[in-house]
Amino acid sequence: MASCFVCGKARTVANNVSHANNKTKRQVLPNLQRTKIIAGGSTKREYVCTRCLRSGSVKKAV
Repeated sequence: MASCFVCGKARTVANNVSHANNKTKRQVLPNLQRTKIIAGGSTKREYVCTRCLRSGSVKKAV
C-alpha cells in the first residue's frame, strides 16, 4: 500500500463498532493522489496526501 511522499501518512487500523458494541478490525485509508511533483530538482510521479497538496508542502509540476 502506498504512503504519502511528504509526510509518510499511510493506512492505519481502527475498529468498526456495531450497535451491539461488537468490534471488528478495519483499515482507515488516507486520501492519496498520484501527482507529478518537483522533488530534488526533477519531476516525479509520487503519492501525496491531499492535506500536503492543500497546504502547499509540495510544488506541483505542470
